[in-house]
Amino acid sequence: MLLLVLGALLLLFCSLDVWYFLRGAQVFVQSWFQPRIWDILAEQSIDGMVLPHDLDYLGHMNNSRYLRECDFARFHHYMRNGLFMASRKLGARMVVGASTIRYRRSLAFREAFEIRTKVVSWDEKAFYLEQRFVSKKDGFVSAVMLCRQNVVHCSPERIIEFVCKRKIECPEFPEDLKHWISFISASSQALRAESGLEEKNK
Repeated sequence: MLLLVLGALLLLFCSLDVWYFLRGAQVFVQSWFQPRIWDILAEQSIDGMVLPHDLDYLGHMNNSRYLRECDFARFHHYMRNGLFMASRKLGARMVVGASTIRYRRSLAFREAFEIRTKVVSWDEKAFYLEQRFVSKKDGFVSAVMLCRQNVVHCSPERIIEFVCKRKIECPEFPEDLKHWISFISASSQALRAESGLEEKNK
């Protein structure tokens, strides 16, 4: 019986990314019991530590783990400020439309860090967030990510009004964010033009 259970667990771990779902459940429970953050523009933080399954061949946190940790941090952020539950009630979905991360210094094994997440601004289709990996050793910003969170079947403004019960003025876009959005737009136009050429050549 024990061998059967161990075999089933091994098959489960081989077939699914079990740690991903366990971590997601842990973040959900953690954010559920934490105090509500009423300011949707407030920066929030979540703690982390570089564990063995996060490492690359050089003994540092591998690049893909940063993006994964950002996913959990955004979920935690939306749970605490009410945007996640509001989007669910309005029948909306929030999906990542674009992200750019800049690595400044690697995070080493067992190094503690926090991810600081904030909503920078929004437009008619998406929220724009900044996420920073800050080492607890010396406060150094090890990596910084910009994320465009697309809202499907609704709009950011409607979700915010649902949460805050009033209209909130959209913050002005910082210059670096404007440049990044311009890059995304130019990339989309180039890909559409490329797709159009491929269709013509068929």
